[in-house]
Amino acid sequence: MISAKLGHFLDKPLAPLAKRIPVSPNFLTIAGFLITAAAAVVIPLNPTGGGILILAGGFFDMLDGIVARTNGKSTRFGALLDSTLDRYSDSFIFIAIAWYFFYKNNLAGVMLSIGSLVGALVISYVRARAEGIGIRCAVGLMERPERVVLLAFGCITGWLFPVIVLLFFLSHITAVQRILYVYKMTRHSNNPQSRYKDTASNTKSINRL
Repeated sequence: MISAKLGHFLDKPLAPLAKRIPVSPNFLTIAGFLITAAAAVVIPLNPTGGGILILAGGFFDMLDGIVARTNGKSTRFGALLDSTLDRYSDSFIFIAIAWYFFYKNNLAGVMLSIGSLVGALVISYVRARAEGIGIRCAVGLMERPERVVLLAFGCITGWLFPVIVLLFFLSHITAVQRILYVYKMTRHSNNPQSRYKDTASNTKSINRL
């Protein structure tokens, strides 16, 4: 939702900074991943510190795209690397949160954390699969930027359980939203009647020519 509304909103204000960064976008992607991995290690022992590291990792994850676009360094491999490390980052963070709830003897928190991880991975999979069949599918309530902000907020404020409950439900709602969106986009092309009408229309057009 944030991505859809803001898009590349920060590209222009951060462009002067991006032009001064001498390293490649892939380096920033890996740096952001390592910071997020460190957050996963810290969360079970110090959620507040882990939340701050989540925000720092999220900043690098945002900055790599801005540097790539501003300096003309966007590549297909860079996009693949970024997406893959994002999935690892999500997995590490949710596993760390599940471990934190395990320490607290909060079985519901453990199960909801695992369920939220499943939802996050399905959200990503549906988008990738949709784009594989030619449909852009950046829709839904809970995309990755919202997830990062909420997880950091929950860790820093101590409201981690309410946040994980919210993430659990919104993640699976978003997955369903994307499935329904793809269904809507493909319904016309998968309808035999529609294909017949399209064929008839094309035949008429040819006859007119």
